Amino acid sequence: MISNVFAGIGEYTIFIGKSLSCVRSLGKRYQEFLIQFKRIGFDSLFLIALTAAFTGLVTALQAVYQSKGYIPVNLLSVLIGKSTMIELAPVLTALVLTGKVGASIAAEIGTMRVSEQIDALQSMNINPYEFLYMPRILAGIIAFPLITVFADAVGIICAWYFSWLRYGIHYYTFFNNMRSYFEPSDLWGGLAKSLVFGFIITTFACFHGNRCFGGAEGVGRATTLTVVYSAVAILVMDFIVAWVLFGV
Repeated sequence: MISNVFAGIGEYTIFIGKSLSCVRSLGKRYQEFLIQFKRIGFDSLFLIALTAAFTGLVTALQAVYQSKGYIPVNLLSVLIGKSTMIELAPVLTALVLTGKVGASIAAEIGTMRVSEQIDALQSMNINPYEFLYMPRILAGIIAFPLITVFADAVGIICAWYFSWLRYGIHYYTFFNNMRSYFEPSDLWGGLAKSLVFGFIITTFACFHGNRCFGGAEGVGRATTLTVVYSAVAILVMDFIVAWVLFGV
């Protein structure tokens, strides 16, 4: 059991090394990169907007309930802004995109593996690490922070709108207090997390898809492993990155 774990970690590390070593060929594969960037980023905007909107609404509601009698209502924007940028937006965005992006990539690569399309690419002297994996990994690394910024904006605006409707907090009071207590590390910390999450999801998806075998059942297994392992890794890395950035 332990030997299998270390063997899997070794294979995953080698896979990452081979994929990232093809970055120098990005200019040759920029069209594939743009296609994957659109699929990961632009095509996910509606889902992320919906998720971020209700995250902002429930954050505003819970912030008032949990801080009632301790924090003035007009200062709740500080709590909402920091919790959204540092924790909620990057983590919830990553967990949602694990099911959408990670599962999609794993199923696509897995289907290509079991149908021998990847073997056909290799027979034509096309490196799958350069053509398939590297563009998806780089697209995830770049797209996830941008999506997180979008989620930050949508979540905070929806939180203000709820605060205005429910508690009559003027937009100037809400955003001015948030700006007064804003620190650059609040935003950069969340973006650093999202960059790591994008790397985890895309590498796990490509790795498990590449190892797929056994027909349709194997594709389903690879997709499940991608979603489960990515979700667990996101929560673990959330703590590790937060500890490095804020706990030391």
